[in-house]
Amino acid sequence: MEKNKIKISKKGDDGYKVISIRIKEKTLEFIEDISAQSNRSRNEVINILLENAVKETEIEDEP
Repeated sequence: MEKNKIKISKKGDDGYKVISIRIKEKTLEFIEDISAQSNRSRNEVINILLENAVKETEIEDEP
């Protein structure tokens, strides 16, 4: 009888990359408040906010 192999994908293959950023303390407090109120992790909240901000970002030429 052949055994079924356990397959484990490498971390990062899910389309996400791990990064490190510096963030203002007050901004982190806002994120933690949103996280607590929404029952989502800080990571989830940050991803939601970034995805929406990127869509709404417009680069202006300098005057």
